[in-house]
Amino acid sequence: MVLRLRVRRFFCDDQGCALETFVEQVDGLTVGHARRTLLSRTASERIGLMSAGRTGARLAAGPGLPSSRSTLLRLVHALPDPPVGVVEVLGVDDFALRRGRRYATVPIDAVTHRRVDVLPDRRAATLSAWLCAHPGVRMVCRDGSATYAEAVRQGAPDAVRIGDRWHLWDNLVAAVEKTVTAHSTWWYVGPERRTKTAEERTLQRHAAVHGLLDQGVGLLECARRLGVSLDTVKRYARIPSAEQLRRPPPYRRGMVDPYRGHLRRRLAQQPDVPVTHLLAGIRVLGYPGSANLLVRYLEQGRAEPDRVPPSPRRLVTWPTSKPESLPGHHRRHLDDLITGCPPMTTLAQRIREFAVILTHRRGQDLNAWIDAVLADDLPALHRFVHGLRKDDDAVVAGLSLPHSNGPTEGVVNKIKLLKRQTCGRAGFALLRKRILLNR
Repeated sequence: MVLRLRVRRFFCDDQGCALETFVEQVDGLTVGHARRTLLSRTASERIGLMSAGRTGARLAAGPGLPSSRSTLLRLVHALPDPPVGVVEVLGVDDFALRRGRRYATVPIDAVTHRRVDVLPDRRAATLSAWLCAHPGVRMVCRDGSATYAEAVRQGAPDAVRIGDRWHLWDNLVAAVEKTVTAHSTWWYVGPERRTKTAEERTLQRHAAVHGLLDQGVGLLECARRLGVSLDTVKRYARIPSAEQLRRPPPYRRGMVDPYRGHLRRRLAQQPDVPVTHLLAGIRVLGYPGSANLLVRYLEQGRAEPDRVPPSPRRLVTWPTSKPESLPGHHRRHLDDLITGCPPMTTLAQRIREFAVILTHRRGQDLNAWIDAVLADDLPALHRFVHGLRKDDDAVVAGLSLPHSNGPTEGVVNKIKLLKRQTCGRAGFALLRKRILLNR
């Protein structure tokens, strides 16, 4: 389509005017000194924002908007930054420009999830200066970073600091894992368990590692002598007891599981009972499976009264999950382990109490919970609550107010996608434009 426009050319009679002639413009269609229409420029800008350089140039050629990568980048850099405005509830978090070396800060509006700016680093002075230049912030949602806490105290001293609830729960889980690991020896007492081939190899390797360490051999030399990786040697060196390396077999719930209790009682009364008698007994109870399935179940040792305790990391997920979301056999196993270890009984109770405070926004009950934890013999949990008291105001606000740093974490997740699209070839200026203008 060819559009022919008839427009007027104006002349300026002022001899000192830099523009002797100029042409009137058609609103929404033409712009002075432009080589493309406004609609074409807008489409190219969007392609540049979404796909950046070379990818955008290949994409723009499809709809008939041929542009070089440099042209698309120039259009993106020419776009104005969106106005910051007044942000009453601010969310702050950092993201990696180069992991482990350089980080930047992204403040957003925690209510509308709008990205308001991108700061080139995560220093307290930078964020403090930004807060001073943009007054009106009443609340700041952040994680447990001491740097951001100091920046908010300097730049917005009257703002309410809100700690992120996810980070609070994550820190609690880390303390729970340390406690479970410290008390895991409670569950490795009892009758001798059958050892599989893989378990036997693991136990032998653990004994070999600790034997060399007792002789004064270094970790790297242990790895060289045993022919394993250094990380494997470190993992075995951290575990004092070989029993803690036992793992429960990864069996799924099967058709015989509902009758496990009956099978265990029969085997306890008569260890040499024939399988046919066991099959007849559970068929009366409603077992619909075959005899081969029952034989395989018994050979795997799944009907034995002793169960291999899960690893500490796996066990941590059970008391920190909602009880209704756990399968029945996991709940029963957890109850057996908790009742056999008094410190674990107390730990499970404290976890449930903190979960109630977290989910029902009862921040006023936090101090009473901390006092109860300090009265228990749980050192790892003591370190956790001491950290809470160092940032008491922000923690109580995070457990009382509806705002959180979740929207900021979502924005950081989208920023990772923008970074992957440029594969490290873009500078901070282009990344900043794409973060602020990509919605």
